[in-house]
Amino acid sequence: MTSPDGAARPDDQIAAVRKAADDIARLVQTGHKVVLTHGNGPQVGNILVKNELAAHVVPPVPLDWCVAQTQGTIGFILLDALDTAMHEAGLGLRQATLVSRTLVDIADPAFAKPTKPIGRYLPEAEARVMIEHGQDWEDRGDRGWRRVVASPEPLEVLDAPAAKALLDAGFLVIAGGGGGIPVVREADGSLRGVEAVIDKDTAAVLLARSVEADVLVIATDVDNAVVGWGTPDARPLGRTSVKQMRALADEGHFASGSMAPKVDAVCRFVEDGGQLGVITSLTRIDEAVSGGAGTVVHAD
Repeated sequence: MTSPDGAARPDDQIAAVRKAADDIARLVQTGHKVVLTHGNGPQVGNILVKNELAAHVVPPVPLDWCVAQTQGTIGFILLDALDTAMHEAGLGLRQATLVSRTLVDIADPAFAKPTKPIGRYLPEAEARVMIEHGQDWEDRGDRGWRRVVASPEPLEVLDAPAAKALLDAGFLVIAGGGGGIPVVREADGSLRGVEAVIDKDTAAVLLARSVEADVLVIATDVDNAVVGWGTPDARPLGRTSVKQMRALADEGHFASGSMAPKVDAVCRFVEDGGQLGVITSLTRIDEAVSGGAGTVVHAD
């Protein structure tokens, strides 16, 4: 949801979402019910910069609030774009955005040693201001200091029943944005938000399972996952089994910060009983749902 050069100004985000809405409308035209989830990295990054610039004036917004805010904002511009795309396609489908939470375990080892880097690099003096607000920052050498947070395993999409009810009522549902708002359950049963980042692809598997989806499509900016990326032997992967995909992942063919989480997600989905898990470009999602495009993962 940025411009081709990575800019995330409001106009850039709106333009990117409008383009995506046309692809989604084409998918709906084929007769499928759709639950949509999305990332929020650039949007949360913008909020973090505002936190840093204003830290001497107002307390920083915690990460769970950042996710909630971006779910609402991205959901709003998606609703506007989808309304237009559905009207132009002659579809009467209604849409709904669900601000939704993802349960994690406070005893998850990720909280004991945060390692997920987020945000921009800062000089030590500016990082110290944020540390005084309770954040974890690490010295990364010449580039400066960078914030690190926990990235715990998602356990449950708490608001999935609402998403399922909306889906059954005939809505296209937007939910689980940015992996969901991270929350933990206290001993007394109450819930509270926590400073964490949940992997959006892993959370998408939970959401898909919860709404009883048949197919999970991870829409990205390439048509296929690639074996031997960046080498003369590079080749796109088409239809393959979970076993073959897991073996390729174990051999290190997929980058940990980009394709590896997507590969793991589609494999998990199929291992949990899903029919197909597909990785492909956003423009080919209508073909992907039937296994006609992208890297299509099926059961062994």
